[in-house]
Amino acid sequence: MAVADVSDWIDEFGRPGMVWYAKRLSANDTLATHAHQAGPYFSREFLFRIFPALNRPEAENPDVRFDLCIDSHADRRTIRAVWYNNRRRGGTRNEARLTGFGGARSALLDEASTGALAIFVFILDGKGAATECHVWVCDNRFQEDLFEERLGPVEPKAFVIWTPGTIPAAELSAHEPGAPAECRIPAGQIPPAWIERFPSGEEIIARTMQLRPPVGMNADARLLRRRLCEYEMFLSIEEAAYLPRIQAGFTSIDGFIGLAQTVLQSRKSRSGNSLELHAREIMKEEGLQPDADFTHRPVVEGGKRPDFLFPSRAAYDDLQFPADRLRMLAAKTTCKDRWRQVALEADRIPLKHLLTLQEGVSEAQFREMREAGVQLVVPTGLQSSYPNSVRPHLINFERFICAVRLLNPLPQREG
Repeated sequence: MAVADVSDWIDEFGRPGMVWYAKRLSANDTLATHAHQAGPYFSREFLFRIFPALNRPEAENPDVRFDLCIDSHADRRTIRAVWYNNRRRGGTRNEARLTGFGGARSALLDEASTGALAIFVFILDGKGAATECHVWVCDNRFQEDLFEERLGPVEPKAFVIWTPGTIPAAELSAHEPGAPAECRIPAGQIPPAWIERFPSGEEIIARTMQLRPPVGMNADARLLRRRLCEYEMFLSIEEAAYLPRIQAGFTSIDGFIGLAQTVLQSRKSRSGNSLELHAREIMKEEGLQPDADFTHRPVVEGGKRPDFLFPSRAAYDDLQFPADRLRMLAAKTTCKDRWRQVALEADRIPLKHLLTLQEGVSEAQFREMREAGVQLVVPTGLQSSYPNSVRPHLINFERFICAVRLLNPLPQREG
């Protein structure tokens, strides 16, 4: 069933008897990297749960076929869910994907969909097995916002699972395997004040820095490892703060909805500020001094508020300070649509730098960014997810920090 309005689609498929799987499409999911394994990557455990026949380790690359409709683009076809398991036989692959979309004609494989939020809704039978799937591939930020109001933020390299009729915290969120379990705080060790009042992003990041000190890690590795660590810590605090209330049940629908909204708002706040705060702390560790080498969240012309100005807002406001010695950095976890906002910030600075964790962009979108004066800053560990033609034009976070160290005249520096 094709549904033209995303709000109607959410209402139609937000009923019991279904399970949602939300993820952002990486360049390895679409055809952006021209890799042969094109097709959305899924958690094996999730596909085993909804397609029990897929979990056959004795078979080579077991698969299941089912009907899938991309309602956002009126595309219906029979799809293959496959577990590539040749690692069990001396190979290298042990991953689950959906395939059979017909190439670039599909919105799920279109290079332009790289970075887009995709929602897969599986219709379940009485035993909890999937019988068909409906998909919405978002093509603008407005649509993504509508879904994230229901699900909470969906970040790169993560997925969100939701069963309609449950509070999101009941089963939401999973990170890629490999997240550091030692960053989870046992319930008995969480400060009681954090249970009474959920800690701020700064407080959680300060604890993360204790567990992931700067010794032995460059800025890029530090950023990615700390983000994973912080996420694990956040989930453990969230579980301790909210799970007992969920398990105790509710005496009213308003109470149920109120707690769900509290959980979602907490996640949105964390997601919206995390990358920016981690970047600020790492720059300080690298010797950049606030208000001497950078200004965090300054207000500039037109009330615009870039995330970071270099070397300072004072230098930016001083029209005698050379414009070619000014830089700005925006920190956006995803950049598919948000880069356009960055292009309009800080009028005195023609080249805008954008730090992102998005797993790839299409070649066409990257050209558009460059023409608009946006330079992507991508941690080294993520650059392999970008098309080969794009990678030489990326810079990493470490290189950016090295460059901005040279912007401020030495007499203005301390120490």
